[in-house]
Order: sequence, then C-alpha cells, then structure tokens
Amino acid sequence: QVQLVESGGGSVQAGRSLRLSCAASQIMFRVFAMGWYRQAPGKQRELVAGITSGGSKNYADSVKGRFTISRDNSNNTVYLQMNSLKPEDTAVYYCNANLLSTSYWGQGTQVTVSS
Repeated sequence: QVQLVESGGGSVQAGRSLRLSCAASQIMFRVFAMGWYRQAPGKQRELVAGITSGGSKNYADSVKGRFTISRDNSNNTVYLQMNSLKPEDTAVYYCNANLLSTSYWGQGTQVTVSS
C-alpha cells in the first residue's frame, strides 16, 4: 500500500523556519514528480512547490525566495524548507506524488504561523 507520511509541521512565530519532510513507501519514488500543496481554512488547495523526477523545481509566487523544495531519492523523501514564515503561510501542508494519471496524497501536516 502506497504511503506518503508528512512530518515537521508545527506552530512558529513569523520570521522563523520549519522543515517539512515527506517519506514515501511502496512507490518507485525516483520516477515520480513530487509536490507540496497547502490548504488554508476556507480556501482551495494550492501548489506551493514541485520537483520533477529530473530535479526541476517550481514555486508559487508567494513563496519564491523563502521556500526550497528538495528530494532525496536514496531515502524516498521530499523536503520543504520554509524560511521567513509569514502568518499567511498558515495552512495544512500536503505531500503529493504524481506520475501521469497516478496521484497519491499524504494526510497533511499543520503549519501555524503567528504574528
């Protein structure tokens, strides 16, 4: 059974950093594009950052220069380093693995940023 397990969320003050991790199991991790999405209360889920199997990265405009996505294919893990956090970054963060028409989601991890 495919599992994506996020960790690293929490509550921090604005300006601080958090690092999210997503460990994947039961998939050929290296061939999947990986992404981090977030959903704030009352809002739609949005893409925060993505990384292809080849290592190309893309970011939402709102996090460019503050967040960095990376992947470790030897450990089947994708990371999201979040610096200079803002209250508007508060959301549940979800990990996604995508390959053609196949998509898997993690259960989400809460990130709360206070001013």
